Amino acid sequence: MRDWSSYNECLVRRGQVLLDFDVIDNWYKELEIMNKGKVGEPYAHPSSFLQLLGYMRIYFHLPYRQTEGVVKAHAGNKVPSIPHYSTINRRVNRLDIRINEKVGNDIVIAIDSTGIKVSNRGEWIRHKWHIRKGYLKIHVAVDIKKKKILSLETTSEEVHDGQVLKKLVDHTLENNTVKRALGDGSYDSNSNFRYLSKNHIQAGIKTRRNSKVRPTNCKARNM
Repeated sequence: MRDWSSYNECLVRRGQVLLDFDVIDNWYKELEIMNKGKVGEPYAHPSSFLQLLGYMRIYFHLPYRQTEGVVKAHAGNKVPSIPHYSTINRRVNRLDIRINEKVGNDIVIAIDSTGIKVSNRGEWIRHKWHIRKGYLKIHVAVDIKKKKILSLETTSEEVHDGQVLKKLVDHTLENNTVKRALGDGSYDSNSNFRYLSKNHIQAGIKTRRNSKVRPTNCKARNM
């Protein structure tokens, strides 16, 4: 039985914003090194502190003015001086700040396809002249929580759904960490199960009715 009290407290802690202001310990020493031999107005704020503000602004999607406001609210009297938002803008854009776009993007995706007719001449033309109109297939991978299309592939009707799974997931993995992939029986194949297992993705694919447990099968497919 789940301990709902502990679980609720865990969710509350996820919302706590913890800012590490240990960078101020070397505030004056870092400024001394930065300003040594500098021509013009000396730096008033060390680069390590501005880098902290830069990461905070990006991860919390804050404009520069709100970034200044957050520092004022959290730092209080701990910081010798709080930079103006224009200073934050100028200094942060000079720093090499790199972020991991996949942070917080652990998602579950659903994969499926649909058909689109390439002609709309009507059934009479098809029967009269024995014309096979054909159709295009649209394959998509969707974030089931946000209902957002993350990957899309267009193929002819001859391409089997299972052949497109790898392309869809590869494209999705560029900016996300996929926890689980869901699909119907058309995606049931050892190659697809092996591919998902290799990428540490749990496969939620419905196996075919006539499928059998074999030693040569992917372990995840036999389960």
